[in-house]
Amino acid sequence: MEVKDAKTLEQGQGTAAENLGAVQGTRVEMASQWKLMWWKFRKHKLAMAGGIIVILIYLVAIGADFLAPYPADKHSARHTYAPPQRLRLVLRTDDGVKLKPHVYGYVSKVDPIALRRSFEPDPENIIPVSLWVKSEPYKMWGVLTMKRRLIGPKDGSSPMYLFGADRMGRDIFSRMIYGTRVSMTIGLLGVGISLILGVVLGGISGYYGGTLDMVMQRIIEFLRSMPQIPLWMALAAAIPLTMPPITVYFLITIILSLIGWTGLAREVRGKFLALKTEDFVIAARLDGASEMRIIINHMVPSYLSHIIASVTLAIPAMILSETSLSFLGVGLRPPVVSWGVLLQEAQNIRAVSTAPWLLLPGGAVVIAVLSLNFLGDGLRDAADPYTR
Repeated sequence: MEVKDAKTLEQGQGTAAENLGAVQGTRVEMASQWKLMWWKFRKHKLAMAGGIIVILIYLVAIGADFLAPYPADKHSARHTYAPPQRLRLVLRTDDGVKLKPHVYGYVSKVDPIALRRSFEPDPENIIPVSLWVKSEPYKMWGVLTMKRRLIGPKDGSSPMYLFGADRMGRDIFSRMIYGTRVSMTIGLLGVGISLILGVVLGGISGYYGGTLDMVMQRIIEFLRSMPQIPLWMALAAAIPLTMPPITVYFLITIILSLIGWTGLAREVRGKFLALKTEDFVIAARLDGASEMRIIINHMVPSYLSHIIASVTLAIPAMILSETSLSFLGVGLRPPVVSWGVLLQEAQNIRAVSTAPWLLLPGGAVVIAVLSLNFLGDGLRDAADPYTR
């Protein structure tokens, strides 16, 4: 009787546990490394905000042709240094208030003494602004022929300078959008080349050690000891002025990459010095794996999260480097449009005092660099999800 009661009690407990598990829906799961990183990364609010802004910036770079109201080289001699126009969404009339996006036109005056043209908004000249407006035909990504843009004046001929105009009457807002493509992609290309050089050379240096490591570290120390801006200027000045703009773009990218790989190479070397004595590396070596296979398939993946964080933090440095070179006049040159090239207009204090909106591309640089830094900080913290 006691045995039967014990069996009945055991069956009842098992049934209760199964029912409780079924009700609660609990099950044991093993979270992967990437999932742990994501859980920690999403707690970093600034990193999440920075990531969203970075994605939006790159979307602007991808769709620059469609998003810009005008072509980058379109100019108007009548609107040199025209001030920014305020985009108004509501139009007040005698019939009431209407939702009608518009900007005010300009009233142009010329000072007879200084011979300087000035502009004032003209409330009587209302320029309607619309989405999906007709424009001159252009090539989207160099492939698709399109005749519409996202935003612009309805008639297509009236001026609309949301961020003002430069000395040639070109729309700064449109040129900033086109500059996003160059300034942001030069960071990606430069970091991509630096990533390959840093991981390969740093991994070889840390894995093999000895004389090879000593020689490579002396080369890195020599490159890091040289002042960067004079070195960039010397290398960029060696580029002939007759080269096509696209060739200059790639050469500037290579120049920035040849100098920017040293920091990542040192980090990878230090990590590989610690990893090469780990059990999984020794096991792979005893299993007959080649040294290059051990480096690429075993050691690099174990360090991949930190490499991603380092690369994200290196992109802002590349963007600032390109902006500095272009601002100094030894980087990218017109007709290429980048944020640094746009800031060349602000070198003259007289031009800045006349048209302070020429400094607006600098604001785009600040927003992009801060967003990438926040994103990189969040990835760096998430790279080690077990720390608090």
